[in-house]
Amino acid sequence: MDAIRQLTNNDVDASLALSQFAFQFELSEEEIEERKKKIKPERSWGYFIDDQIAAKLSILPFQTWIHGKVYDMGGIAGVASWPEHRRQGMVGKLISHSLQLMRENKQCVSFLAPFSFPFYRKYGWEMHGEYKKYTITVHQLPQLGNSTGVMKRVAKEISLLQPIYEEFARQFNGMLIRNEEWWTDTVFSQNKGDVSVYYNEQGEARGYLFYSVKNKEMEVEEIVYLDHDAYIGLWNFIKNHDSMIEKVKMEVSMNDPLPFLMSSPSIQQEIVPYFMVRIVDVLPFIAQYPFQSLSQPIVLEVKDEYALWNNGIFLIQPQQDGTHQVIQLEKEKYQQEGWQEQVVSCDIQTLSTMLLGYQSPHKLAEFGRLRGSETGIQTLESIIPRRTTFLLDFF
Repeated sequence: MDAIRQLTNNDVDASLALSQFAFQFELSEEEIEERKKKIKPERSWGYFIDDQIAAKLSILPFQTWIHGKVYDMGGIAGVASWPEHRRQGMVGKLISHSLQLMRENKQCVSFLAPFSFPFYRKYGWEMHGEYKKYTITVHQLPQLGNSTGVMKRVAKEISLLQPIYEEFARQFNGMLIRNEEWWTDTVFSQNKGDVSVYYNEQGEARGYLFYSVKNKEMEVEEIVYLDHDAYIGLWNFIKNHDSMIEKVKMEVSMNDPLPFLMSSPSIQQEIVPYFMVRIVDVLPFIAQYPFQSLSQPIVLEVKDEYALWNNGIFLIQPQQDGTHQVIQLEKEKYQQEGWQEQVVSCDIQTLSTMLLGYQSPHKLAEFGRLRGSETGIQTLESIIPRRTTFLLDFF
């Protein structure tokens, strides 16, 4: 008999075996026991055949920054199935089930790291953005001038790093709000190297680096800064390793200013597509969304094949107190009210990438992904804030 159910402690061994096979890694018995201490089986769901796990996924409870607002987010991870059960629709059924669960848990947006962009696009996820990957030889290291503060190597202390990270993270769309569990079990465990913090003249911590140096290469796992002085201080610190390295590698946001600031910006840069995003529940997502200067109604007609509650027409109306109201309408209603000039239509993928700020309404209309009157598209263009998408973490 086939069934979808939540995993229990009794399923952990079978789930770990599937993960090791699907993601091609091998754990020692000691590592398995250590991992089992941290696993929360209630966050995972499996497709079972005769009570044997055939496919699974996890829904991780996160929060994320979107245009300076905190959103509850469901992170889809660990999607896997045994080869003999693939291409039978099991993962698709798990994904549909996860959308319902996230809606019930008020996680109105979801992120995932795709093994295949086309595969997840058909379920409603779309590109969230890219990051830049620098490879800089020691002779190319930038000279950005002098900073006013000092760098100090420090212990991995959440209380020190969290305020810097949080102020940095809220500048982007899609960054995780890191809790103590995530810092300890993921960030610190994955970043095995050193941590150094930049302090300004007033003794305030304004930036930090996670980094490691080995085999004449410096790997910067995180470069986080709150102002230009800190940015210069971090780069000068990196440059101070020039006698012991041949190159520096790091991953940064698409709006990182380094090439512009360099006298010779011909460094190796790779643009890497990263996570995908999906709006799980349109109405509460839009109700919380910080539209800017909304002065007239806009009507969104949304198509969603897998989260049917999103299929429909959403009227967004400005209120006198500067907020807005969202109402899901019957089609006949908006036609009677004469809102046709404000109607813009799209699928859930397009809506997700647009409201996350990765693609603009005008570009999406040019690509044929957004349809409607020029008035409606121009209204969207003017009310959607501009903010770079970025995500430092992986899950």
